[in-house]
Amino acid sequence: MPRDEQGLRAAVEQSAAVLTAAGFPRMPARVLMALLVAEASGLTASELGERLGVSAAAISGAVRYLSQIGILHRVPQAGSRRDRWEFLDDAWYTALMAKSPVYGVIADLGDRAADAIGDETDAGAARAREMARFYRFIDARMPDLMREWEELRER
Repeated sequence: MPRDEQGLRAAVEQSAAVLTAAGFPRMPARVLMALLVAEASGLTASELGERLGVSAAAISGAVRYLSQIGILHRVPQAGSRRDRWEFLDDAWYTALMAKSPVYGVIADLGDRAADAIGDETDAGAARAREMARFYRFIDARMPDLMREWEELRER
């Protein structure tokens, strides 16, 4: 079955929109999804810009962000000044684990907010404590989930 480029572009943009709505920066989300569905193992910045219809500066910022959070890496192309951007083998795992320390920090901030309110019967304090409990739960479960993922991935 031939690739449906128009359908693929729509899926890339819709997926990027969902990631953006969840708090991921818009241009890195678009670049991430374009690389995810690319036929090749990676794309150059100019190929990404062409596919997404954006400037080199927009691509530069997006790939810098994605490489900083451990999803992409730069691969030099022999005989060329251009580099190719590729996913790291364990990109999803790396990105999720990189955010892991944030869960404990958010939980602590929720508790600090509730403590500052001072009245545990206050609705704001209850919401802050609930947020703290949720993020502590996620933080505690994450190592087991990552081990389970690795086991599943190896099968």
